[in-house]
Amino acid sequence: MDLTSLNTLLPASAGILFFIQSCYHLGLYRNLYFHSRKEKKETDTPSLSVILVAKDAASDLQKNLPAILEQDYPNFEVIVIYDQSSDDDCEDVLKLLEDKYPHLHHSFIPDSARYISHKKLGITMGIKASHHEWLVFTEPNCCPSSNQWLRKMARNFTTGTDIVLGYSNYEKTKGWFNRKATFDTLLNSMRYLGRAIGGHPYMGCGRNLAYRKSLYYEHKGFTSHLNLQRGEDDLFINEVANGKNTQVEASSESIMRITAPHYKKNWHEDKLNYHLTSRLYKGFSRYLMGFETCTRLLFLLSVIACLVYGILMQSWVVLGTGILLWILRFIMQFIVFRKTSLALGERKFYTTLLLFDWMQPLWNFRLKLSQRFSRKDDFMRR
Repeated sequence: MDLTSLNTLLPASAGILFFIQSCYHLGLYRNLYFHSRKEKKETDTPSLSVILVAKDAASDLQKNLPAILEQDYPNFEVIVIYDQSSDDDCEDVLKLLEDKYPHLHHSFIPDSARYISHKKLGITMGIKASHHEWLVFTEPNCCPSSNQWLRKMARNFTTGTDIVLGYSNYEKTKGWFNRKATFDTLLNSMRYLGRAIGGHPYMGCGRNLAYRKSLYYEHKGFTSHLNLQRGEDDLFINEVANGKNTQVEASSESIMRITAPHYKKNWHEDKLNYHLTSRLYKGFSRYLMGFETCTRLLFLLSVIACLVYGILMQSWVVLGTGILLWILRFIMQFIVFRKTSLALGERKFYTTLLLFDWMQPLWNFRLKLSQRFSRKDDFMRR
Protein backbone atom coordinates (compact mmCIF):
# COMPACT_ATOMS: atom_id res chain seq x y z
CA MET A 1 0.00 0.00 0.00
CA ASP A 2 1.50 3.35 -1.02
CA LEU A 3 1.61 6.48 1.12
CA THR A 4 -1.06 8.24 -0.94
CA SER A 5 -3.52 5.47 -0.10
CA LEU A 6 -2.71 5.77 3.63
CA ASN A 7 -3.31 9.51 3.46
CA THR A 8 -6.88 8.72 2.47
CA LEU A 9 -7.48 5.40 4.22
CA LEU A 10 -6.53 6.41 7.78
CA PRO A 11 -8.73 9.54 8.04
CA ALA A 12 -11.58 7.76 6.22
CA SER A 13 -11.45 4.80 8.61
CA ALA A 14 -11.39 7.11 11.63
CA GLY A 15 -14.32 9.08 10.18
CA ILE A 16 -16.47 5.99 9.63
CA LEU A 17 -15.77 4.72 13.13
CA PHE A 18 -16.52 8.17 14.55
CA PHE A 19 -19.89 8.12 12.79
CA ILE A 20 -20.72 4.69 14.25
CA GLN A 21 -19.74 5.84 17.74
CA SER A 22 -21.89 8.96 17.33
CA CYS A 23 -24.89 6.76 16.50
CA TYR A 24 -24.41 4.85 19.75
CA HIS A 25 -23.97 7.92 21.95
CA LEU A 26 -26.73 10.03 20.41
CA GLY A 27 -29.10 7.20 19.51
CA LEU A 28 -28.73 4.93 22.55
CA TYR A 29 -26.64 6.17 25.47
CA ARG A 30 -28.45 9.48 25.84
CA ASN A 31 -31.84 7.71 26.18
CA LEU A 32 -31.45 7.11 29.90
CA TYR A 33 -30.78 10.78 30.65
CA PHE A 34 -33.82 12.05 28.73
CA HIS A 35 -36.02 9.34 30.21
CA SER A 36 -34.90 10.18 33.76
CA ARG A 37 -35.99 13.78 33.17
CA LYS A 38 -39.34 12.79 31.74
CA GLU A 39 -42.38 13.76 33.79
CA LYS A 40 -44.73 10.87 34.56
CA LYS A 41 -48.16 11.12 36.09
CA GLU A 42 -48.74 9.30 39.34
CA THR A 43 -51.21 6.45 38.81
CA ASP A 44 -53.09 4.21 41.21
CA THR A 45 -51.08 2.37 43.84
CA PRO A 46 -52.00 -1.30 43.44
CA SER A 47 -51.09 -3.70 46.21
CA LEU A 48 -47.72 -5.31 45.63
CA SER A 49 -45.24 -7.81 47.04
CA VAL A 50 -41.53 -7.13 47.46
CA ILE A 51 -39.46 -10.33 47.25
CA LEU A 52 -35.86 -10.87 48.36
CA VAL A 53 -33.73 -14.02 48.49
CA ALA A 54 -30.93 -13.96 51.07
CA LYS A 55 -27.80 -15.99 51.68
CA ASP A 56 -25.10 -15.00 54.18
CA ALA A 57 -26.89 -11.66 54.37
CA ALA A 58 -27.83 -11.07 58.02
CA SER A 59 -25.87 -7.80 58.24
CA ASP A 60 -27.22 -6.57 54.89
CA LEU A 61 -30.80 -7.32 55.92
CA GLN A 62 -30.33 -5.52 59.23
CA LYS A 63 -28.93 -2.50 57.41
CA ASN A 64 -31.14 -2.24 54.32
CA LEU A 65 -34.45 -3.99 55.01
CA PRO A 66 -35.92 -1.21 57.23
CA ALA A 67 -35.62 1.26 54.33
CA ILE A 68 -37.71 -1.12 52.21
CA LEU A 69 -40.23 -1.82 54.97
CA GLU A 70 -40.70 1.91 55.65
CA GLN A 71 -41.60 2.87 52.09
CA ASP A 72 -44.31 5.49 51.67
CA TYR A 73 -46.75 3.11 50.02
CA PRO A 74 -50.31 2.24 51.12
CA ASN A 75 -50.45 -1.55 50.82
CA PHE A 76 -47.48 -3.84 50.33
CA GLU A 77 -45.85 -6.89 51.85
CA VAL A 78 -42.20 -7.87 52.01
CA ILE A 79 -41.26 -11.52 51.66
CA VAL A 80 -37.74 -12.70 52.46
CA ILE A 81 -36.65 -16.23 51.59
CA TYR A 82 -33.32 -17.15 53.10
CA ASP A 83 -31.02 -20.02 52.27
CA GLN A 84 -30.95 -22.35 55.27
CA SER A 85 -27.60 -23.78 54.14
CA SER A 86 -26.09 -20.42 55.09
CA ASP A 87 -24.31 -20.08 58.42
CA ASP A 88 -25.31 -16.53 59.34
CA ASP A 89 -28.11 -15.22 61.58
CA CYS A 90 -30.82 -14.41 59.00
CA GLU A 91 -33.51 -16.13 61.02
CA ASP A 92 -32.83 -14.10 64.16
CA VAL A 93 -32.64 -10.80 62.26
CA LEU A 94 -35.90 -11.46 60.41
CA LYS A 95 -37.78 -12.46 63.58
CA LEU A 96 -36.73 -9.25 65.30
CA LEU A 97 -37.83 -7.17 62.31
CA GLU A 98 -41.16 -9.00 62.06
CA ASP A 99 -41.98 -7.92 65.61
CA LYS A 100 -41.77 -4.31 64.44
CA TYR A 101 -43.09 -4.65 60.89
CA PRO A 102 -46.21 -6.84 60.56
CA HIS A 103 -46.08 -6.71 56.74
CA LEU A 104 -42.75 -8.59 56.74
CA HIS A 105 -42.87 -12.36 56.22
CA HIS A 106 -40.11 -14.91 55.79
CA SER A 107 -39.43 -18.51 54.98
CA PHE A 108 -36.39 -20.59 54.12
CA ILE A 109 -34.92 -22.82 51.43
CA PRO A 110 -34.39 -26.27 52.95
CA ASP A 111 -30.96 -27.86 53.12
CA SER A 112 -32.25 -30.79 51.13
CA ALA A 113 -32.84 -28.72 47.97
CA ARG A 114 -30.29 -29.86 45.42
CA TYR A 115 -29.73 -29.93 41.68
CA ILE A 116 -31.50 -26.62 41.29
CA SER A 117 -30.54 -22.97 41.63
CA HIS A 118 -31.26 -21.94 45.23
CA LYS A 119 -31.76 -18.35 44.05
CA LYS A 120 -34.44 -19.35 41.55
CA LEU A 121 -36.06 -21.73 44.01
CA GLY A 122 -36.17 -18.94 46.59
CA ILE A 123 -37.77 -16.52 44.15
CA THR A 124 -40.33 -19.15 43.15
CA MET A 125 -41.15 -19.76 46.82
CA GLY A 126 -41.55 -16.01 47.34
CA ILE A 127 -43.84 -15.69 44.33
CA LYS A 128 -46.03 -18.57 45.51
CA ALA A 129 -46.24 -17.04 48.98
CA SER A 130 -47.13 -13.57 47.67
CA HIS A 131 -50.70 -12.26 47.84
CA HIS A 132 -50.57 -9.66 45.06
CA GLU A 133 -50.34 -9.52 41.27
CA TRP A 134 -47.46 -7.05 41.07
CA LEU A 135 -44.09 -8.34 42.29
CA VAL A 136 -41.08 -6.11 42.97
CA PHE A 137 -37.64 -7.69 43.29
CA THR A 138 -34.44 -6.52 44.90
CA GLU A 139 -31.55 -8.03 46.88
CA PRO A 140 -30.41 -7.85 50.53
CA ASN A 141 -27.37 -5.70 49.70
CA CYS A 142 -29.55 -3.03 48.06
CA CYS A 143 -31.06 0.05 49.70
CA PRO A 144 -33.62 2.36 48.02
CA SER A 145 -32.47 5.94 47.54
CA SER A 146 -35.71 7.30 49.01
CA ASN A 147 -38.99 6.23 50.62
CA GLN A 148 -40.67 6.88 47.25
CA TRP A 149 -39.05 3.91 45.49
CA LEU A 150 -42.22 1.80 45.38
CA ARG A 151 -44.40 4.73 44.34
CA LYS A 152 -42.08 5.54 41.44
CA MET A 153 -41.99 1.92 40.30
CA ALA A 154 -45.77 1.59 40.69
CA ARG A 155 -46.56 4.61 38.51
CA ASN A 156 -45.53 2.41 35.58
CA PHE A 157 -48.04 -0.33 36.47
CA THR A 158 -50.40 0.51 33.62
CA THR A 159 -52.88 -1.78 31.91
CA GLY A 160 -50.58 -2.77 29.06
CA THR A 161 -47.43 -3.09 31.18
CA ASP A 162 -46.10 -6.41 32.48
CA ILE A 163 -42.49 -5.47 33.31
CA VAL A 164 -40.79 -2.44 34.87
CA LEU A 165 -37.01 -2.13 34.75
CA GLY A 166 -35.36 0.06 37.39
CA TYR A 167 -31.88 1.55 37.71
CA SER A 168 -29.34 0.42 40.30
CA ASN A 169 -25.67 1.14 40.96
CA TYR A 170 -23.10 0.82 43.73
CA GLU A 171 -22.97 3.31 46.56
CA LYS A 172 -20.13 5.79 46.16
CA THR A 173 -17.11 5.11 48.34
CA LYS A 174 -13.47 6.08 48.19
CA GLY A 175 -11.05 4.17 46.06
CA TRP A 176 -10.16 3.31 42.49
CA PHE A 177 -12.06 0.04 42.45
CA ASN A 178 -15.34 1.72 43.39
CA ARG A 179 -14.92 4.21 40.54
CA LYS A 180 -14.32 1.33 38.16
CA ALA A 181 -17.36 -0.64 39.36
CA THR A 182 -19.75 2.34 39.29
CA PHE A 183 -18.61 3.37 35.80
CA ASP A 184 -19.01 -0.14 34.42
CA THR A 185 -22.48 -0.47 35.97
CA LEU A 186 -23.52 2.94 34.64
CA LEU A 187 -22.40 2.05 31.12
CA ASN A 188 -24.21 -1.30 31.16
CA SER A 189 -27.35 0.43 32.47
CA MET A 190 -27.16 3.01 29.69
CA ARG A 191 -27.07 0.08 27.30
CA TYR A 192 -29.86 -2.23 28.47
CA LEU A 193 -32.16 0.49 29.83
CA GLY A 194 -31.48 2.62 26.76
CA ARG A 195 -32.51 -0.25 24.51
CA ALA A 196 -35.65 -0.83 26.59
CA ILE A 197 -36.55 2.86 26.38
CA GLY A 198 -36.14 2.60 22.63
CA GLY A 199 -38.59 -0.31 22.52
CA HIS A 200 -36.09 -3.19 22.42
CA PRO A 201 -35.66 -4.65 25.94
CA TYR A 202 -33.25 -7.56 26.14
CA MET A 203 -32.42 -8.05 29.86
CA GLY A 204 -33.23 -6.90 33.38
CA CYS A 205 -31.47 -6.67 36.72
CA GLY A 206 -32.98 -8.32 39.81
CA ARG A 207 -31.72 -5.53 42.06
CA ASN A 208 -34.52 -3.26 40.84
CA LEU A 209 -37.17 -5.05 38.85
CA ALA A 210 -40.94 -5.58 38.81
CA TYR A 211 -43.27 -7.81 36.87
CA ARG A 212 -46.69 -9.41 37.10
CA LYS A 213 -47.18 -12.73 38.86
CA SER A 214 -49.35 -13.88 35.95
CA LEU A 215 -46.44 -13.26 33.56
CA TYR A 216 -44.25 -15.58 35.61
CA TYR A 217 -46.80 -18.41 35.55
CA GLU A 218 -47.73 -17.85 31.92
CA HIS A 219 -44.11 -18.46 30.86
CA LYS A 220 -43.54 -21.28 33.38
CA GLY A 221 -41.05 -19.30 35.42
CA PHE A 222 -37.40 -20.28 35.10
CA THR A 223 -38.02 -23.71 33.56
CA SER A 224 -35.79 -23.14 30.55
CA HIS A 225 -32.67 -22.31 32.61
CA LEU A 226 -33.13 -23.87 36.03
CA ASN A 227 -29.65 -25.42 35.98
CA LEU A 228 -27.78 -22.14 35.54
CA GLN A 229 -26.42 -20.10 38.43
CA ARG A 230 -27.85 -16.90 36.95
CA GLY A 231 -30.77 -16.06 34.73
CA GLU A 232 -33.51 -15.39 37.26
CA ASP A 233 -33.49 -11.78 36.08
CA ASP A 234 -31.65 -11.24 32.77
CA LEU A 235 -32.54 -14.51 30.99
CA PHE A 236 -36.14 -14.44 32.20
CA ILE A 237 -36.65 -10.85 31.03
CA ASN A 238 -34.87 -11.68 27.76
CA GLU A 239 -37.50 -14.35 27.14
CA VAL A 240 -40.65 -12.46 28.11
CA ALA A 241 -40.00 -8.75 27.45
CA ASN A 242 -40.96 -6.82 24.34
CA GLY A 243 -41.39 -3.22 23.31
CA LYS A 244 -45.08 -3.15 24.26
CA ASN A 245 -45.07 -4.76 27.72
CA THR A 246 -41.96 -3.15 29.23
CA GLN A 247 -41.38 0.25 30.85
CA VAL A 248 -38.33 1.86 32.48
CA GLU A 249 -38.28 3.81 35.74
CA ALA A 250 -35.18 5.96 36.18
CA SER A 251 -36.12 8.89 38.41
CA SER A 252 -33.64 9.87 41.11
CA GLU A 253 -36.07 8.66 43.82
CA SER A 254 -36.35 5.16 42.35
CA ILE A 255 -32.66 4.24 42.37
CA MET A 256 -31.37 1.20 44.24
CA ARG A 257 -27.94 1.65 45.85
CA ILE A 258 -25.87 -1.52 46.13
CA THR A 259 -23.51 -1.99 49.05
CA ALA A 260 -19.97 -1.78 47.69
CA PRO A 261 -18.47 -5.28 47.45
CA HIS A 262 -16.00 -6.09 50.20
CA TYR A 263 -13.70 -7.93 47.83
CA LYS A 264 -12.82 -7.37 44.16
CA LYS A 265 -13.29 -11.11 43.67
CA ASN A 266 -17.04 -10.79 44.33
CA TRP A 267 -17.42 -8.16 41.61
CA HIS A 268 -15.36 -10.18 39.13
CA GLU A 269 -17.46 -13.28 39.83
CA ASP A 270 -20.66 -11.31 39.18
CA LYS A 271 -19.22 -9.98 35.93
CA LEU A 272 -18.09 -13.43 34.84
CA ASN A 273 -21.50 -14.94 35.60
CA TYR A 274 -23.15 -12.18 33.58
CA HIS A 275 -20.90 -12.89 30.58
CA LEU A 276 -21.56 -16.61 30.87
CA THR A 277 -25.33 -16.12 30.71
CA SER A 278 -25.35 -13.23 28.20
CA ARG A 279 -24.29 -15.62 25.45
CA LEU A 280 -27.72 -17.27 25.88
CA TYR A 281 -29.63 -14.04 25.16
CA LYS A 282 -32.03 -14.23 22.27
CA GLY A 283 -32.11 -11.43 19.74
CA PHE A 284 -29.71 -8.96 18.22
CA SER A 285 -28.96 -6.72 21.19
CA ARG A 286 -25.95 -8.54 22.65
CA TYR A 287 -24.22 -8.40 19.27
CA LEU A 288 -25.09 -4.72 19.00
CA MET A 289 -23.41 -4.03 22.35
CA GLY A 290 -20.36 -6.06 21.36
CA PHE A 291 -20.13 -4.09 18.13
CA GLU A 292 -20.01 -0.83 20.10
CA THR A 293 -17.09 -2.11 22.17
CA CYS A 294 -15.30 -3.29 19.03
CA THR A 295 -15.77 -0.03 17.11
CA ARG A 296 -14.71 1.97 20.15
CA LEU A 297 -11.38 0.18 20.31
CA LEU A 298 -10.91 0.41 16.56
CA PHE A 299 -11.66 4.13 16.64
CA LEU A 300 -9.05 4.74 19.34
CA LEU A 301 -6.52 2.66 17.41
CA SER A 302 -7.32 4.52 14.18
CA VAL A 303 -6.74 7.86 15.96
CA ILE A 304 -3.37 6.64 17.23
CA ALA A 305 -2.51 5.47 13.71
CA CYS A 306 -3.39 8.92 12.35
CA LEU A 307 -1.22 10.60 14.97
CA VAL A 308 1.78 8.33 14.41
CA TYR A 309 1.54 8.47 10.62
CA GLY A 310 0.91 12.21 10.58
CA ILE A 311 3.97 12.92 12.75
CA LEU A 312 6.34 10.51 10.98
CA MET A 313 5.30 11.48 7.47
CA GLN A 314 4.59 15.14 8.34
CA SER A 315 1.09 14.71 6.95
CA TRP A 316 -0.61 17.44 8.91
CA VAL A 317 -4.02 16.81 7.37
CA VAL A 318 -4.02 13.21 8.63
CA LEU A 319 -2.69 14.34 12.02
CA GLY A 320 -5.26 17.11 12.35
CA THR A 321 -8.13 14.85 11.27
CA GLY A 322 -7.26 12.28 13.92
CA ILE A 323 -7.01 14.90 16.67
CA LEU A 324 -10.23 16.63 15.60
CA LEU A 325 -12.27 13.41 15.50
CA TRP A 326 -10.97 12.33 18.90
CA ILE A 327 -11.82 15.73 20.45
CA LEU A 328 -15.31 15.72 18.92
CA ARG A 329 -16.02 12.21 20.17
CA PHE A 330 -14.73 13.02 23.65
CA ILE A 331 -16.89 16.15 23.89
CA MET A 332 -19.94 14.17 22.78
CA GLN A 333 -19.15 11.34 25.18
CA PHE A 334 -18.41 13.73 28.05
CA ILE A 335 -21.72 15.58 27.64
CA VAL A 336 -23.78 12.36 27.48
CA PHE A 337 -22.05 10.72 30.44
CA ARG A 338 -21.95 13.87 32.56
CA LYS A 339 -25.64 14.66 32.12
CA THR A 340 -26.65 11.06 32.78
CA SER A 341 -24.38 10.85 35.83
CA LEU A 342 -25.76 14.06 37.31
CA ALA A 343 -29.37 12.99 36.70
CA LEU A 344 -28.77 9.68 38.48
CA GLY A 345 -26.57 10.99 41.27
CA GLU A 346 -23.40 9.27 40.02
CA ARG A 347 -19.82 10.46 39.86
CA LYS A 348 -19.03 13.04 37.22
CA PHE A 349 -16.20 10.96 35.71
CA TYR A 350 -14.12 13.86 34.45
CA THR A 351 -10.54 12.67 33.99
CA THR A 352 -11.33 9.01 34.67
CA LEU A 353 -13.65 8.93 31.64
CA LEU A 354 -10.60 9.08 29.37
CA LEU A 355 -8.99 6.12 31.09
CA PHE A 356 -12.10 3.98 31.54
CA ASP A 357 -12.96 4.53 27.88
CA TRP A 358 -9.88 2.44 27.07
CA MET A 359 -10.00 0.06 30.01
CA GLN A 360 -13.61 -1.10 29.87
CA PRO A 361 -13.18 -3.11 26.62
CA LEU A 362 -10.04 -4.67 28.13
CA TRP A 363 -12.01 -5.76 31.22
CA ASN A 364 -14.52 -7.46 28.95
CA PHE A 365 -11.77 -9.13 26.93
CA ARG A 366 -10.23 -10.51 30.11
CA LEU A 367 -13.61 -11.84 31.23
CA LYS A 368 -14.19 -13.49 27.87
CA LEU A 369 -10.85 -15.27 28.27
CA SER A 370 -11.90 -16.42 31.74
CA GLN A 371 -15.23 -17.54 30.30
CA ARG A 372 -13.52 -19.56 27.58
CA PHE A 373 -11.44 -21.50 30.10
CA SER A 374 -14.21 -21.95 32.68
CA ARG A 375 -15.77 -25.35 33.16
CA LYS A 376 -19.52 -25.70 32.91
CA ASP A 377 -19.65 -26.56 36.62
CA ASP A 378 -18.12 -23.18 37.47
CA PHE A 379 -21.44 -21.44 36.84
CA MET A 380 -23.88 -24.10 37.99
CA ARG A 381 -25.73 -23.98 41.30
CA ARG A 382 -24.58 -26.63 43.74
